[in-house]
Amino acid sequence: MQKIAVLTALEKNGIVAVLRAESAEKALKIADALVAGGVKSIELTFTVPGAVQAIENLAKEYADDGGVVIGAGTVLDAHAAHDAITAGAKFVVAPTFDRETAELCNLYQIPYIPGCMTVNEMKTAMKAGSDLVKFFPSDVLGPAFIKDVKAPLPQLEIMPSGGVNLDNLADWYQAGCKVIGVGGSLLKPAKTNQFDKVTETAKAFAQRYRQLSGRHA
Repeated sequence: MQKIAVLTALEKNGIVAVLRAESAEKALKIADALVAGGVKSIELTFTVPGAVQAIENLAKEYADDGGVVIGAGTVLDAHAAHDAITAGAKFVVAPTFDRETAELCNLYQIPYIPGCMTVNEMKTAMKAGSDLVKFFPSDVLGPAFIKDVKAPLPQLEIMPSGGVNLDNLADWYQAGCKVIGVGGSLLKPAKTNQFDKVTETAKAFAQRYRQLSGRHA
């Protein structure tokens, strides 16, 4: 039930912020700015120094807010996945598929979202229990690839990650992506510590997704 609830929340939120930062402290500020702007699914990557502690802090901070979903990104192996899950991560994202990590996440009923670029990789991930796969890097092949893949595999849910911005968000949604990963174009203001601008950008992404999905705030 927990796994289904998380996947449902991810689809409801629509946008997954791929959060990278040079420190855990800054990552927490960015996360708060994102949530304030309505982007409530956050993939805090393991490239952030002290990522495990940052995930734990965010999980505790938003424990009473059912709309906020904190996950871990750039998880390369089962050991890192276990650390993330223990810290409170509700989903695990990886740039590649790893069977041991898939098995661990299944054991704990945590959605495992591995990075895949070919139909064969996606099929392998599905057989290992992934209900959602990450199309990465998505900017290489573009939205048309999603339509081609979903023709023979309509049951496959795909999250693009890489090169997504406000201008092409509709293209990905209309291609069949209900969960969409956004990084640089969403977090650009954070590079200069303009966290209020991060909130403004998050609001723009959240509003655009609501328009596309026909949902209200």
